[in-house]
Amino acid sequence: MHDDFLDRLAAGDPSTLARCISLMERGGAAADLVHRRICPRVGRAAVIGFTGAPGAGKSTLIDAYIAALRGRGASVAVAAVDPSSPISGGAVLGDRMRMRRHAEDPGVFIRSVASHGHLGGLSESMHRIVDAMDAAGRDFIIIETVGAGQSEVEVVEIADICVVVNAPNMGDDVQAMKAGILEIADVLVVNKADRDGAAATVREVAAVLARTAAGRNWTAPVLQTVATTGVGISAVVDAIATHHETLAATGDLELRRRLRMAAEIEAIAVGMLRRRVRNTSGEKSLDALAAAVLAGRLDPEAAARRLVGEG
Repeated sequence: MHDDFLDRLAAGDPSTLARCISLMERGGAAADLVHRRICPRVGRAAVIGFTGAPGAGKSTLIDAYIAALRGRGASVAVAAVDPSSPISGGAVLGDRMRMRRHAEDPGVFIRSVASHGHLGGLSESMHRIVDAMDAAGRDFIIIETVGAGQSEVEVVEIADICVVVNAPNMGDDVQAMKAGILEIADVLVVNKADRDGAAATVREVAAVLARTAAGRNWTAPVLQTVATTGVGISAVVDAIATHHETLAATGDLELRRRLRMAAEIEAIAVGMLRRRVRNTSGEKSLDALAAAVLAGRLDPEAAARRLVGEG
């Protein structure tokens, strides 16, 4: 990879960033090389994940959040995770349409990312996509998940701060969320707060958070917004900024990032081992070992040890 490509990326050139993300999505040796080259340039951006139940207005809230950040002079990149198209396998681009008012702003880069059916809704390449946006010098990187229930807790593996979005009259969803998604909330937003039932939803969410906050250094604030009109957006911006500053000051931000990096390294290593296992031939091939187990010559654990060279 030529140095001028990396220089253009570091300068924030949108077309170069788009090419870099496409490369990360395709994977392969070229993506590995570019990622190695950009790794020393990452770690400066604040990565904010937005998740929550479908219909809560996440995209509209993010649109208002972007406007507020731009009003404060910050540059933004958005990775809006869409369900993969059943025809092309690509993102359906719905979130781009909802945020189209920012399309001509050079300080905002928006990319729809296909989930490719990945469990949890986040693309397997999302770590690298975020790194590319970071290396391009964006101040804030926003990840919007597809909103597919409790599997959305996966966003905590990538984001510095998780914003969980709910809406009034979604009580059943709150009950379903409390075992997982509310527990990852750094900031909780009840959007569409101009609707009936907003106050009751705030109380219910706050009660769930109070029960799940044990052992945490931060109790997520419960904020009310009307994203379509901008009501409450400043409070969301301030809450995210305050929490990020607190994490940085206490060392918790570095700890979170280190734990995430350990998980990413582990995932890469597991992928390497899986490919090695599948490419094993002869008496130690999966097929041969499976036949030996079925014939009673080996038990599954002994076969697995043999497969990885421990027996």
